[in-house]
Amino acid sequence: MPRPALRSRSLRKISVKLPSGRSATHYERRKNSEAVCAICKKPLRGVPTNGVNKLSKTEKRPQRMFGGYLCHHCLERLIKSSLRGNS
Repeated sequence: MPRPALRSRSLRKISVKLPSGRSATHYERRKNSEAVCAICKKPLRGVPTNGVNKLSKTEKRPQRMFGGYLCHHCLERLIKSSLRGNS
């Protein structure tokens, strides 16, 4: 039975073959999924996924309008359509 801290579903289990020949289970944190645009679902650039808690606020997402939420193409289209009065 693993210790209580390792019983969480937030850790993924990896079965490993040890040099002695016996099998063991290693536990590690799950990787975060890639940040994607809310409109076109393409991966966002400049948005880190893992180890975010160690970064400062300005390193977590781009410093612009809708940074870390929309890609630059969708943001450009959104701004143009709002200025033209199409929205």
